Amino acid sequence: MLRVEVLKLQVHFGDCDPVGIVHYPNFFRWYDASSRYFFDRCGVPPWRELEKQHGIIGTPIVEVNSRFVSPASYGDQIEIHTSIVKWKDKIFVQTHEIRRDGILLAAAEEKRVFACRDAETGRMRAVLVPEEIVALCR
Repeated sequence: MLRVEVLKLQVHFGDCDPVGIVHYPNFFRWYDASSRYFFDRCGVPPWRELEKQHGIIGTPIVEVNSRFVSPASYGDQIEIHTSIVKWKDKIFVQTHEIRRDGILLAAAEEKRVFACRDAETGRMRAVLVPEEIVALCR
């Protein structure tokens, strides 16, 4: 059974363009917020704690694809349904569906990695997905 967590939000006037529909970058902002919300609901510690424990600083996106189906406007109550559909050694695939009253507004698939800072260069690098995090998220 696939675990799905649902983040509920209200669309605000500032989320919209002059025509009154949600400006598309906000969907990506909501996908990102829902990604962290998913981990919170699964009991994964905040990134600052994981950095102390495992050196993990977050889960940057390495690839994203979004499909926009129907517009949203300010005042709309939306739900973002998020799940992880695939785990690999260093990559996991997370999906998001944004709905209003059951109607699909947008859907995305993200490929993400768990990242830490390289000790020599200070740059981010992908690390193996910790098994304890996989266990929490199933």
